[in-house]
Amino acid sequence: MPKVQLTRHLYSFFPDLEGKEIEVQASTAAEVVTALEELAPGIKFYICDERGRLRQHVNLFINDERVRDRQSLADSVEPGSTVFILQALSGG
Repeated sequence: MPKVQLTRHLYSFFPDLEGKEIEVQASTAAEVVTALEELAPGIKFYICDERGRLRQHVNLFINDERVRDRQSLADSVEPGSTVFILQALSGG
């Protein structure tokens, strides 16, 4: 099963995931996000917009490669992969 890692900042919004090893049953990036939603309701809308597209300020990596399909998240996820979900932070 793929493992999922989140940036530290996301744990402040989804504290139930903090300190847990997150493994999900998924074969695409979209399925990873759907599985995360089951573990932490609301996280899908944080990652994707209302059309299911990756939000502009969010990046998703499968192992060391950024997902290519930001529209439908159809990139393949292999068992044993690590999926990193990163949020861009800005300030002023």
